[in-house]
Amino acid sequence: MKSFFRMFLRSAQEFKSVRCITMTGILIAVSMIIEMYSIDLNFVKINFAFLAIAAVGMLFGPTVGLFAGLAGDVVGFLAHPTGPFLPIYVLVAGLQGLIYGVCLYHKNDSYSIKVKGKDITLYVRAVIARLIDVLFINLLLNTKLNMHYGFIPEQAFSKAIAVRAAKNALELVADIPLLFVILPAVLVIYKRMSVSERKTKSA
Repeated sequence: MKSFFRMFLRSAQEFKSVRCITMTGILIAVSMIIEMYSIDLNFVKINFAFLAIAAVGMLFGPTVGLFAGLAGDVVGFLAHPTGPFLPIYVLVAGLQGLIYGVCLYHKNDSYSIKVKGKDITLYVRAVIARLIDVLFINLLLNTKLNMHYGFIPEQAFSKAIAVRAAKNALELVADIPLLFVILPAVLVIYKRMSVSERKTKSA
């Protein structure tokens, strides 16, 4: 339990790094751009903005992930306001960033999962993070909120869950492979940047 709370403290210390602030700002901007180009298939709207927030959580942990989720939602609304501003949805966006930070923070790998000598820890963590996000945030919390505020038709909660479950199941088909590609690539780039920065300082 102590190590769990230490992870939040360690993540908060990331804010001292200029690289953290810069990368987080860039990734928040990327998430907003992706949000603008979501794919609408009439019966389902596919959006990959979560990938950028997941990358923030992976690189800098749950505290920075929480901030990125909150900031991204507020800035996104200010840039493209649609409907009333509801603070509860900002908190939900922050919670999503926190989930990815808790599950993916790469500096918190005290153990690894290997299959045939290949480290698959990040992939397993990515699947767990996305499933928690989909089940808890998208299906349960957002469904309740959308019904409460009248954004989806009045109907039984179980029926609304069933409709949204089908939608999210379709999205997962694309979400998981994208996480498997994007997150390792971002991590490699970040580590190379760190090495390059250390070499520059020592030169």
